[in-house]
Order: sequence, then C-alpha cells, then structure tokens
Amino acid sequence: MKVQPIQVELRENSTALALTWPDCGTRLVAAETLRRASRAASEIRRLVDGIELPIAPGLYVLAVEPVGNYALRLSFSDGHDRGIYPWVLPARACRTAVNVRSGHG
Repeated sequence: MKVQPIQVELRENSTALALTWPDCGTRLVAAETLRRASRAASEIRRLVDGIELPIAPGLYVLAVEPVGNYALRLSFSDGHDRGIYPWVLPARACRTAVNVRSGHG
C-alpha cells in the first residue's frame, strides 16, 4: 500500500475523515477512533496509567493540517490538538475502516 493517501477530506459533519488510497479506495475513519489513536505524550501517559479516555458525545474534527509528507495533525472539538498521525496509522485503519463511494456524506 502507498504510504500517503491521494485525498483527505472531512465528511459526515466533520465526524469522520475520508482517506482515499490508490490501492484501497476511500475509507472513513470516525473522529472518535482517531481521537483515541492519538500518540500525543499526554495520551500515551493515559494509556500507560490505564485511564480510559472519555469521549464527549458529538466529537468532531475542527482542522486537518498536513505535517510534511508523512503525517496529519488533527484538532478536535474537545480541544485536543497535539496529536500527530503518521500515515502508517490511517493506513492500518484502511483494512478495517468503512469503504465508501466517492460521493460526499
């Protein structure tokens, strides 16, 4: 699988990120899934301490910023904006995420 998607866009009222991969099609990854996958130091500490991350109902992505050609930085409605998501994380999600058609949702 190519390491970088060919298109990234917010869908479903910004509660999902649509990633289009040349060899996997377009897949949706829920904002909640992405928020839980954050590799920010504070989130790693939470995991090590065994503390469950509370997710507010209606969580959505506020902003998507590329970080070079290797990752995304996502800002969420709960104020979290420190996580960098290397393409390898959503690439793994490609295997399990919902396959969608190219239309907007």
